[in-house]
Amino acid sequence: MRIDEQMQLIRETGIVAIVRGTEIDSLMKVAESLHAGGVRSIEVTLNTPGAIDMISKLVQEFGDEMLVGAGTVLDPETARAVILSGAKFVLGPTLSLEVSKLCKRYNTLYVPGVFTPTEILAAWEMGSQVVKIFPAGSVGPRYIKELCGPLPQIDMMPVGGVNLDNAAEFIKAGAVALGVGGELVDKKAVELGHYEVLTEKARRFIEAVQEGRK
Repeated sequence: MRIDEQMQLIRETGIVAIVRGTEIDSLMKVAESLHAGGVRSIEVTLNTPGAIDMISKLVQEFGDEMLVGAGTVLDPETARAVILSGAKFVLGPTLSLEVSKLCKRYNTLYVPGVFTPTEILAAWEMGSQVVKIFPAGSVGPRYIKELCGPLPQIDMMPVGGVNLDNAAEFIKAGAVALGVGGELVDKKAVELGHYEVLTEKARRFIEAVQEGRK
C-alpha cells in the first residue's frame, strides 16, 4: 500500500482511534467494536505492553479492512520493528528526522508530533503528508484555524483533548482528521465488557467529522 493510499484511508473517515494500555485479550473486541462504528484507522501506542504483537495480530485479523498503525514511536529502530510487524503508519509525539528517513525507506506514512509553525513546516519539508498537532486540547480549534492561514498546504491532525464537544469544530477549523484516545476507547466500558459503548462513540465521532465537513 502506497503512502498516498494510507493517507486516503485516514482522510475518508477522519478518525484515528488511539489504543493505549489495552490488554491483548480485549484488543480484538475493541477493534471490532470500533470497526462496527465506522472507524477504519487504529493506532496502538508503543507504551502499551505487548504493542508490537498487538499490531501484528490486528493486521492479520483485519487485513485491508483496517489501517493499523503504531504510536509513541521515538526512534528509527522502533519504527523499523513496528513496520516489520505490519504497521501501515507510524506516529510520534515529536518530530524525528531519523524516523522520517526510515519510514520513507519503507514506504510508510510518518505522522510526527509537532506544535509550532516552525516544527510543522520542518515536518512538511521532510516529506510528511500529515502532521499531528499535539497537544491540541490545550489550544483548541482556533489554533488549527490560525495555523491553516499561513500553512494551508499542510494537512493537520489534532491529537490530545479531542472529544465529542469539539470534534466538529476542529474539522471546521481545517483539520483533515482527528486522533482520539480515551474519549473513544472508553477504558471503563472495556473493563466492564460493554463494547457496544465503543461502537456508539465511534459512530458519533464519525458523524461529528461529517458535520464539520459540511
